[in-house]
Amino acid sequence: MMFNFQIEKPKTAPVDYQTLYDFIALGLGPAGMNGALYAKRKGLKTLLVGYDLGGQLNNTSDVDNYLGLGNIDASDMIHKFNTHIKELEVPILSEVKVISIQKYEHFEIALDNGETLKTKTLLYAFGGNPRKLGVPGEYEFASKGVSYCVTCDAPFFKQRHVIVAGGGNSALDAAIDLARLASKVTIVHRSQFKGDQTTVNQLKKMPNVEMFLETQILEVKGEITMTGVQVLDKKTKTERFIEADGIFIEIGHIPNSNLLEGLANLNNSKEIIVDRFQQTNIEGLYAAGDVTDNPNKQIIIAASEGAVAALMATSYINQKGDK
Repeated sequence: MMFNFQIEKPKTAPVDYQTLYDFIALGLGPAGMNGALYAKRKGLKTLLVGYDLGGQLNNTSDVDNYLGLGNIDASDMIHKFNTHIKELEVPILSEVKVISIQKYEHFEIALDNGETLKTKTLLYAFGGNPRKLGVPGEYEFASKGVSYCVTCDAPFFKQRHVIVAGGGNSALDAAIDLARLASKVTIVHRSQFKGDQTTVNQLKKMPNVEMFLETQILEVKGEITMTGVQVLDKKTKTERFIEADGIFIEIGHIPNSNLLEGLANLNNSKEIIVDRFQQTNIEGLYAAGDVTDNPNKQIIIAASEGAVAALMATSYINQKGDK
C-alpha cells in the first residue's frame, strides 16, 4: 500500500478520569469518529477513545464509493477524517486499549493504563476483521489483487478474471455481482456450497462463471500484483495453478465484540444486535459499524450509524434530564 504522506497521529487529550462524560465513542474508525463528532456538535461532554486511527480503513488502499470524495487513497481519507475531528476540537484519548466494560448507574470503562472512564452513554464501534484464508501470499498481495470487499473493489476488476473464495451466501452473492463486471469469475470452495440453492442455480446459468468445489487454496502467487492461486483438488489429490487478476475472499467476518459478551445481545456470529436507532438491549449502549449485525459493511454506512447513535444518545440524555 502506497501512502502519499505520513498520517499524523491524534494527540492524547488531557483526560480527567473523575469526569462523568455524556458520551464516549470507542473506536477510531468512521463509526466512532463520526459518532464523537456529532455528539460534540450537540454539546455533549464527549470523548473519543481507541488505538489505531482509521480502524478498518487501514486494511484497504483505495476507496471509490464514498459520496463526494471520488476515488481516494485510504490514507488520504483517514487524514481528512482526522482533520475534521481536530477542527471541531473533539477530545481524543488514543493508543489505549479497553480491558472491560461494566454497567452500573453509568458505564465504566477500564483501560490498560490502569485508569477507568465513566460515561452516561456509550458507543461501541470497535469494528471487525474479515476472516482470512491464512495461506502464503495472502498478506503480501493484500490490496494488490487480494480483496475482502466486493462492493468496495469490484469496479477495479472490470473485464478481468477474478476468483471468489467461499461457498456461503456472501460468496455466492459476491460472485453474481462480480459476474456483471468481470470477464470471468471462478468460485473456489474447499467443500460443497452452503448458500441458497436458488442462488447456486442462478450462478450455474451464467456463462462467465466457473466453479471448483472440494478445492483448497494453498497459496496466492504473484510478482508486483497477484497472478493467480495454487489449489489442491481434494478429490484427486492433485495440484493446479489458476491464473487470475484478483481474488475476493468471502469466508466470513470476525466482529471485535468480545468486550460486550455477557452484557449486550449478540447473534450467532458474535455481532452486536442493534435496532434501527443503533440501540442495543442495554439502555444507553449503542453500537455502530462492522461490529453490528448490519450485513452491509461499508465505510459510509458505518459513519452514518455513528451519527445516528450520537443523535439517539443525545435524545436519551435529554429525556432523562441528566444534562
